[in-house]
Amino acid sequence: MTYIVNEMCIKCKFMDCVEVCPVDCFYEGENMLVIHPDECIDCGVCEPECPVEAIRPDTDDGAEEWVEMNRKYADTWPNITRKGESPADADDWREVQNKFAEHFSENPGEGT
Repeated sequence: MTYIVNEMCIKCKFMDCVEVCPVDCFYEGENMLVIHPDECIDCGVCEPECPVEAIRPDTDDGAEEWVEMNRKYADTWPNITRKGESPADADDWREVQNKFAEHFSENPGEGT
């Protein structure tokens, strides 16, 4: 099992999860984070840290597509090892639906 980040992270990117990850397997895009599924050690400490429940186990229904999406962008985006600034309007995006189709950016983040 591994953990993945889903579309609930888009435009929220709270980054509380990064602080607790013992293996630094988070990668930063312009408006979301992903977990490298081959680096995740399945400890699960990141999941409860996410205030929008964007981190889920890969055993959840529908998670298969997110595993591949996380892998793809973890291979191209910079690694992030400490919590950065969340977007100023992050709370406004918590309940927005269809974020991947309408707001996802393939652009990398700044990394740390």
